[in-house]
Amino acid sequence: MLDATLKTQLKSYLDNVTQPIELVASVDGGEKSGEMQSLLNDIVSLSDKITLREDGTDSRKPSFAIKRVGSDVGVTFAGLPMGHEFNSLVLALLQVGGHPSKAAPDVLEQVKGLSGDFVFETYFSLSCQNCPDVVQALNLMAALNPNVKHTAIDGALFQDEVERRQIMAVPSIYLNGQPFGQGRMGLEQILAKVDTGAEARVAEELKGKEAFDVLVIGGGPAGAAAAIYAGRKGIRTGVAAERFGGQVLDTMGIENFISVSHTEGPKLAAALESHVQDYDVDIMNLQKAEALVPATTPGGLVTVELANGASLKAKTLVLSTGARWRQMNVPGEDEYRNKGVAYCPHCDGPLFKGKRTAVIGGGNSGVEAAIDLAGIVAHVTLIEFDTQMRADEVLQRKLRSLPNVTVILNAQTTEVKGDGAKVTGLFYKDRATGEVHEVALEGIFVQIGLVPNTEWLKGVVDLSPRGEVIVDDKGATSVPGVFAAGDCTTVPYKQIVIAMGEGAKAALSAFDHLIRAVPSETAVAAE
Repeated sequence: MLDATLKTQLKSYLDNVTQPIELVASVDGGEKSGEMQSLLNDIVSLSDKITLREDGTDSRKPSFAIKRVGSDVGVTFAGLPMGHEFNSLVLALLQVGGHPSKAAPDVLEQVKGLSGDFVFETYFSLSCQNCPDVVQALNLMAALNPNVKHTAIDGALFQDEVERRQIMAVPSIYLNGQPFGQGRMGLEQILAKVDTGAEARVAEELKGKEAFDVLVIGGGPAGAAAAIYAGRKGIRTGVAAERFGGQVLDTMGIENFISVSHTEGPKLAAALESHVQDYDVDIMNLQKAEALVPATTPGGLVTVELANGASLKAKTLVLSTGARWRQMNVPGEDEYRNKGVAYCPHCDGPLFKGKRTAVIGGGNSGVEAAIDLAGIVAHVTLIEFDTQMRADEVLQRKLRSLPNVTVILNAQTTEVKGDGAKVTGLFYKDRATGEVHEVALEGIFVQIGLVPNTEWLKGVVDLSPRGEVIVDDKGATSVPGVFAAGDCTTVPYKQIVIAMGEGAKAALSAFDHLIRAVPSETAVAAE
């Protein structure tokens, strides 16, 4: 199952297992069970602390549990955790086997202190780059606290179960048999939902923080670069982010980040956070900004009000809140989100194997999505608003070569149709004739660009008609002491490398503002 190179690498990791663990396989006579048995035998051959039993009684076959001998600690994989989930398997072996996690000590103690029974199930796909974060977080919780159980389930392998639970997006998380969450969630996010007192404790902690010299709002490439450049100046720097990594976390392959020929979004996001942590930067994750209050006097403090009720103050501010997927804003879209309406073909495509789907948008992302889906689903209908597709010609040629793709141009999607539980089709209007048509299908992938996360700034900072923060050549906004960078601004070309450069520039501009500005008496009194 594993080649020689992978076995050598895996053996070096398994040398860190300190407590004996047991693999308990539940198998049938199927091909996938045979592949799983081969994988487990390879693992057992690489460590004398790991044993294998094949008398498991789990109803899901193939599946296997990883158990710490002599305890109730363990995790379960239903299916073969390869692809993006192979790292999840390695970490589960290490953590159940007693190897310590690198997570923050206070977070680990929070997990250990959870009381009650938490039985989690996560549905993933092997092509999903968002799923490993969820699987690894819940596996770690199960390895630390015997009250927590977790089973990671390959949705493509257990299609009947996926159909029964009407799962149309991954990762999908269930807790004690009930829907718990969908989409990427890290350990801290999951804890915030199960530990009901956590938000109030965090809010109280934030309220006591002193004013920052530079406060960055947003933790994507622009925010990380701004934090690093400010931190290197030795000034008091903080980052408040709704999720550190931002939209990069949802990006599959990155092949245009200069000097790195290929990487993946989650890897780059982890590297960004690690680099920021090299400096004395206060990272405040899972914090959503809701209001900006400018300084009342020149040189005074800017205030950012957070969703949890806390407020942060700073002498200068860098806004780097990024952007999100643009929605169609048609009837039925919100109702059937994650019930057939999706935004990530890489993640959710495998759940629509053999089904009919549509892609909305004929730019590069839309055409790439249609090409990817065509290899999985029964049929793809690409709907483009304009009279021609805007994707690169090489992508259009590839799309036209596929036999199970239909392209409809000059069409406006007007409604998502469903049966109350899932998508059954869509309506579109022919913009030339005004005639409305219906397309019967099971999945809709929306790929029509981005919208900046700036609604909370309206009326305070000058915005463009598209909602972007207007900045000058130094990244300054219309509010003194407030700068902005990245996809939320008017700077053209929304690219990772450009956002990083703009973040660095904004931080340098903020520092220049600090050393030239004369602090007001109010600001001095608050320090």
